[in-house]
Amino acid sequence: MAIVTPERILKILRAYNPWWVTGHVPQDFLKSYRRLAYDEAMERLDQTEIRRTVVLTGTRRVGKTTIEYQMIETLLNRGIAPGRIVFISLDHPMLKLSSLNEILDCYHENVWPTQDVYYFFDEVQYASDWDQWLKTIYDLQPQTRCVATGSASPALVKGSTESGAGRWSVIQVPTLSFYEYCCLTGVDVQGLDCAVRPASFLNMTQPERTGVMLKLSPLQNYFSRYLRVGGFPELALAGSDLLAQQTMREDVVDKVLKRDLPSLYNIRSATELERIFLYLCNVSSGIVSFAAMARELDGVSRATVENYVRYLESANLIYLSWPVDLGGRKPLKAQPKVYIADAAIRNAVLMDDDVLTDPEELGKVVETAVYKHIASFYARKATRIGYCRGGNRDQEVDIAVDAAGGRYVLIEVKYREQAPIPESDAIVELSREAALSIIVTKRADDYGVHNARGGERLIRIPAFAFLYLLGHAEKHGGTRG
Repeated sequence: MAIVTPERILKILRAYNPWWVTGHVPQDFLKSYRRLAYDEAMERLDQTEIRRTVVLTGTRRVGKTTIEYQMIETLLNRGIAPGRIVFISLDHPMLKLSSLNEILDCYHENVWPTQDVYYFFDEVQYASDWDQWLKTIYDLQPQTRCVATGSASPALVKGSTESGAGRWSVIQVPTLSFYEYCCLTGVDVQGLDCAVRPASFLNMTQPERTGVMLKLSPLQNYFSRYLRVGGFPELALAGSDLLAQQTMREDVVDKVLKRDLPSLYNIRSATELERIFLYLCNVSSGIVSFAAMARELDGVSRATVENYVRYLESANLIYLSWPVDLGGRKPLKAQPKVYIADAAIRNAVLMDDDVLTDPEELGKVVETAVYKHIASFYARKATRIGYCRGGNRDQEVDIAVDAAGGRYVLIEVKYREQAPIPESDAIVELSREAALSIIVTKRADDYGVHNARGGERLIRIPAFAFLYLLGHAEKHGGTRG
């Protein structure tokens, strides 16, 4: 008896596509808030002069599938016939056993015979030769539009540079920014000008900055919880923070480490992968040496460490921040800093209830959040983001953005009650070569401009305000922080 039959495939497709009957996506699928990535995805899908397949990538539970459902509802509201839109979850056990050709043939034979359709593929990396299929669909079905999601970004990016060169656009979907978190949870800032962003602080008067900070001050009450439960939409809305962290461990971390990555990369020892990820959680926001990791993780070779770190990056569980050459200075040893993709993942894995009361740990969490926001803000721009070293004492600057034309943005996280910046600090000395230098502080009253002796002007801004304004600028089309 055949396990996979056209009848069974059709039954699954009908279950995943209720709008074929009702004409609408179920409200539970749509959620109440649209991510910023939704706007970008619809913009790419609507392009007619430059046709592209849209590929959304990000870790589990960030809302990629919800974005697809929201896009489908938008198309239905425009009058697209329900049968012309098909959602295919390639993570479904039965569909994993089917070829993509079988699934599409079943759809066209039973639902919509022509090829002027919209394909929505979910977790596309589970389909055999998925990149070749997307290429074939693009080349041979010019009236078909495709949207796909995937949790393994390098596989998707690799496909886009080989089979998909000039055919599809990869859109990163990070965890919620603090701005998105506030919008999702119903926190609104009244009267904030759309043009305000962190860089605006440089040319404002202090009374003008005070006016902005008074509008933003209520956000302090929500920032601590954001740092605890992080930027996963469903978890942000959970009534219990403890349950949210447990769910994150089970659905986000365990499934990726024990199922997704081993199946994608033929990993023989998921235990070694878990040990490496736990190690990285402990050293998050620090510079790591793969050789030192191999020595400390007795029994794990350096080659395995490097490979598994790359796999974790591919699953969007970590960021690797490499040195940026500031003013032509070449780092002697190119060792990366590692950031867990969302501070709440680290909190859930380490199960450390004191993270928000331990100043050192809290500083790591905030620096992680800042890096994630910067990576998201500059995702669509031709930039390199990392860290740099410099100054008389060869100190480290936490985050350096190498924008086009040699315009550097430097960011130092000083999340502490007292955050003085001496003239010998690297960010002060290197600010002479930067277009913008920002000191991220802790206290709500610690904002303004730091005037260095050499005439350099550095922005001081509290973390909650900085992160919110970055998301606010991203929403309203900002091009500079």
